[in-house]
Amino acid sequence: MPENFDQPLDKRRRTFRRNRVDSDATGMIAERIARFTGTPRFIIWLTLFVFLWIAWNSFGPESLRFDSAALGFTALTLMLSLQASYASPLILLAQNRQDARDRVSAQQDRQQAERNLADTEFLTREIASLRMLVQELATRDFVRSEMRDQIELATENKAAEIARRDETIAQQSATIADLEARLEALGSLPGETDR
Repeated sequence: MPENFDQPLDKRRRTFRRNRVDSDATGMIAERIARFTGTPRFIIWLTLFVFLWIAWNSFGPESLRFDSAALGFTALTLMLSLQASYASPLILLAQNRQDARDRVSAQQDRQQAERNLADTEFLTREIASLRMLVQELATRDFVRSEMRDQIELATENKAAEIARRDETIAQQSATIADLEARLEALGSLPGETDR
């Protein structure tokens, strides 16, 4: 398929069409094979295969033997070499994919750590600002002492006001008593009895 429809295709591209291999699918298959070759089950199966190969070619009917024991089981050696030559690149491919996953995971961990650090710094700044505000706020003991002082001041003011009232009352009582005394003195005047 052309990338741009307004340009004609190159003739060479038509004749030599490359099959595109899905690298993810190939990688998944390689990982499955690499995982299987690293298991005890694979070792058991391979051992069983080698044992059956050697047993058949050593003790089987001569006409049905296909690998000579006298030559050191050359075909078996070639089969095992072929298996090893395919296994090593598949294992490397699986390791490369694992490295890529690890790289992505490490990058995500780094980003998460950066977010956590930013959140921690923000919370630290908030806690510091709250501590500064709390230092400016009145504490319970300070409020109590201020209230006690205000109550004492109000009590003193009230006592002073009461003392002033009592003094005023005493002065007014003295004035009244003086006026009554004057009235009595005036009441003893002549002609006062007629009233």
